[in-house]
Amino acid sequence: MKYGFVFPGGDARTAADCAYEAEQAGWDGFFVWEPVWGVDAWVSLTAAAMRTERIRLGTMITPVSRMRPWKLASETATLDNLSGGRVILSVGLGAIDTGFEQFGEVTDRKIRAELLDEGLEILTGLWRGQPFAYSGKHYHVREAKFNVPPPPMQQPRIPIWVVGAWPRPKSMLRALKYDGLLPAIMDADGKVRMGPPSVDELRQIQAYIAVNRTPSTPFDIVQEGQTPGDDHRRALDIIQAWADAGVTWWIEASWTATNLDQVLTRIRQGPPTVSQ
Repeated sequence: MKYGFVFPGGDARTAADCAYEAEQAGWDGFFVWEPVWGVDAWVSLTAAAMRTERIRLGTMITPVSRMRPWKLASETATLDNLSGGRVILSVGLGAIDTGFEQFGEVTDRKIRAELLDEGLEILTGLWRGQPFAYSGKHYHVREAKFNVPPPPMQQPRIPIWVVGAWPRPKSMLRALKYDGLLPAIMDADGKVRMGPPSVDELRQIQAYIAVNRTPSTPFDIVQEGQTPGDDHRRALDIIQAWADAGVTWWIEASWTATNLDQVLTRIRQGPPTVSQ
């Protein structure tokens, strides 16, 4: 199992400082939120790349429906080359209560899903290089022969983790096309349930992946939560079951931290490592 830390908020310089501390403390990944309007995620991650050497750098999460896919392809590939191949891109529909309506972003779930699918196809197509063209319902891209940037350092692509709503087949199959799953549980009324999946649900998801995923490339199952940094035994009790159920990345998410001292304290306490 690998261990990431989500930076709950702050300016780019502070994010870079926290990424440095996270690397020193043994965390494997450092993630930032990508807001509709706020401190730019990719500027923050670029600042973090300049302060670090090993730790993976990514978003948690990028709502692709409101991005220009070619701009996102440029940002991610540029940072992947700058960082020496350390980028992870986490994507999903996003939470519409974070400014979507205020800035005129699409809120319809079906359309956002269509934009996500087309956006990912364009993103990965551009990463592969030219010639590339695309014609979809929402986007049309013609081959570009000018100023073609270098592809990402990571091959065959930058890892893409996708939010998948269990047990919705269309949502799950979208995630299985890529490199990792951020599981969300959807109830019978079509609403995402608050809180993480149960261990039993995660085992069901693992079985579904085994049957339905055809690529032979590695695939991550990513679980977000909190562990007490000052009680290692209790932290192990919390995540050992997730490790046993097949989780490959634990993301420590201190979203409710109210000040920088709290964030730095938890970072410096290090990840709750377990054996697999």
